[in-house]
Amino acid sequence: MTFYVDTRHANCSREICRLLKTCILEQTQNWSEIVFLCIGTDRVTGDCLGPYIGAQLSSHTFPMIHVYGTLSDPVHALNLTDTLLEIQNRHPGCLIIAIDSSLGQKKHLGYVTISNGALYPGAAVHKKLPPVGHIHITGIVNISGVLEHLTLQTTRLSTVISIADQITDGILYMIPLISKCGFIQIL
Repeated sequence: MTFYVDTRHANCSREICRLLKTCILEQTQNWSEIVFLCIGTDRVTGDCLGPYIGAQLSSHTFPMIHVYGTLSDPVHALNLTDTLLEIQNRHPGCLIIAIDSSLGQKKHLGYVTISNGALYPGAAVHKKLPPVGHIHITGIVNISGVLEHLTLQTTRLSTVISIADQITDGILYMIPLISKCGFIQIL
């Protein structure tokens, strides 16, 4: 099931927190680490949601929480496979939460989606990349349709930042709640 959260509503970051916690607690394995895999590039406005969130998250330090993909060190189509191998080697058995921007219907512009299951990065621009993550979060930054590459390049930065700030806040609210549930004993 995919959950949709409108980032223009009050308390949407708390709703993102609640839904993300729900998805994590539905996972059947016990995890000792969480990896946030923030996908995208800083070279295309509509595709910088993941790296922007990664940069925000990496400014905080939590035991057993790791972030891959920031504005200064993005994870994108050219290095995604190598990054996945690095994550598998450094954090075996971790829970991967993939974060990326997406295109969607006009009525969902500005929404966040949260769902259990893998993310298929690059799908909006017809790239064939490996599916990633046990849980995924996307921010719908623009409308899908024709010329997706151009649509991502002409996406408003204010839209991306607004969505990213809400996702980041939701994640930061969620981390202490998960530790209280015994998910990460070290926290």
